[in-house]
Amino acid sequence: MKDLSIYFNPIGVEGEWNEEQLGFKILSNQGSFPEIEKNGYALIYVPEFRGNKNEINNVVTNFREELYKLSAGASWNKNFYDLGTILPGNTLKDTHFALANVVAELLKYNVLPIIVGGSQDLTVAMYDGYEKLEQLVNICSIDSSLDLGQPDEDISSDAYLSQILLRRPCVLFNNANIGLQIPYAGAKEFELFEKLYFDICRLGEFNSDFKKAEPHLRNADLISLDFTSIKASELSFKGGNPNGFYAEQICQLARYSGLSDKVTSFGIFNYSDVTTVSDKLLAQIIWYFIDGIENRLGDFPIGSKSDYHKFTVFVEDSGHEIIFYKSNKSSRWWMEVPYPPKEGSKYDRHHIVPCNKEDYENAMKNHIPDLWWKTYQKLA
Repeated sequence: MKDLSIYFNPIGVEGEWNEEQLGFKILSNQGSFPEIEKNGYALIYVPEFRGNKNEINNVVTNFREELYKLSAGASWNKNFYDLGTILPGNTLKDTHFALANVVAELLKYNVLPIIVGGSQDLTVAMYDGYEKLEQLVNICSIDSSLDLGQPDEDISSDAYLSQILLRRPCVLFNNANIGLQIPYAGAKEFELFEKLYFDICRLGEFNSDFKKAEPHLRNADLISLDFTSIKASELSFKGGNPNGFYAEQICQLARYSGLSDKVTSFGIFNYSDVTTVSDKLLAQIIWYFIDGIENRLGDFPIGSKSDYHKFTVFVEDSGHEIIFYKSNKSSRWWMEVPYPPKEGSKYDRHHIVPCNKEDYENAMKNHIPDLWWKTYQKLA
């Protein structure tokens, strides 16, 4: 592995922890950079807020202290690294460059980066890490807005997605949003999302049925969580958003993100309005995400399908045959979407689409599932 220590400042977390607490188990950069081995996860703090249109300075957070106090799960056995802090560079592009290099190197070693930010435009730096590896990527944002922005607009926390879409080549295959609040989205953004066959699960839909959001998390490579999508009253904030996710909901989303075999990076951004409660909740979000990773079942249906029940449904109105798989391990469902043979293995990880049993039941009623149709259009 390349030397990543050049990008980091060491942390200063001190304390006495018992052998069950994370502070005892974490391999942290306390001045001596940890030797990173394959198959683990790494915490990275990036206090870069220049992408936020509101000037933010001198953010002081104790989320690490709160995290280190928490007890490790009984079944946890992967290496947990705390690599330290990537301080802002001379320009915003310098910070993006540093984070992208770190993400790319960790991904190559199957070490999952957990990034606590600054402004949400750092999602682009995470994406750049995948781009360096020439890997198609699905992004899922947990956010009250779509953060699309205009093509000629400077990159910012609430206008970064267009910067990804304009890349050539563009390795973004799909983008999904969970938690959208309609007052924060314009008609043109909706129209573009529809044209690109991207996915939206509105906050109201999520509150009525969590199952509508779970396939989007399972389909993602990169999760980008906007901390301001959490209801302000949950965090003792004076400002913030009056509507949003409850604390237990955001932890549930984090755990399901970790459970997904496909997710390889996780970012938590726009963490600037710091309170004691928000530090504790941030630590718990990270904890639940890790608990999800440690309890993965490895049942993403790629390669042999012998451990799955296979169901074939012919949808008469469209003339399409849809193949469903149900995991024997977790009872989770997927759909297989055909793609042009000339593309080779390019779409191997993207033509198997997570779904719910409800999608199978709707197909039996002669309705093509929305997720299947959108994926089919992108592949075609």
